[in-house]
Amino acid sequence: MKHTALDMGNVLNEIEHPDLSRVLADLHGEGPLLRPKREKEGLFDEKKRKGWDKTVEARCDFTNKPRLTHRAGLYFISLWQKSVYGRTLTDIKGDDGMVDFFAENVGRLITEILGPDLKNGGWCIITTPKRRHLVKNFATRIAESIAARLHLPFYEDVCSCRTKQRMNAVFTVNVVPKEKNVICFDDFVTTGNTLKSMLNALSPYNKNLLFVSGINNKL
Repeated sequence: MKHTALDMGNVLNEIEHPDLSRVLADLHGEGPLLRPKREKEGLFDEKKRKGWDKTVEARCDFTNKPRLTHRAGLYFISLWQKSVYGRTLTDIKGDDGMVDFFAENVGRLITEILGPDLKNGGWCIITTPKRRHLVKNFATRIAESIAARLHLPFYEDVCSCRTKQRMNAVFTVNVVPKEKNVICFDDFVTTGNTLKSMLNALSPYNKNLLFVSGINNKL
């Protein structure tokens, strides 16, 4: 059997040589592997707010789930619960037809809770301060409609907000309802801090406060 010599020149020409430039740069402290890491942000540095991702916005499917919740140091009753599927909160607030929908269903819940006592007088409805909508916001329109359905006095702009933050916000009392028993309505409750600020503002006036929400915006 005849053996032929292997031409190693052709084999060597086909071998690809690795690019060692990154490795050499790293050895000299110039590459990404050995480049000094950026110093960690200070604990008290101002954090940049991330953009609002509407794809993960809270939703509600409006399945009736009456619930008594203790949050932010107080109890409130809600009719609906935040859900994975359903309409987004932005969509809900942008639909004028939802005002009557909220008023009818939340009004029925209030009637079931208070029973005959509701007709004995001494009750009124208020809502939380307007923040972005200075005329009539979603919660104000619903509370006004509930009042009309239940034949209760409605007091608009009972409180106004002196601070922009929602945590530990300070409310100023503009109108003190004459009724002893006050239903404080809010369309959505997440942290409960807004209701807590209402409680703090009205506590000196010795009122019985019943906090009612349309949607409990926290699982």
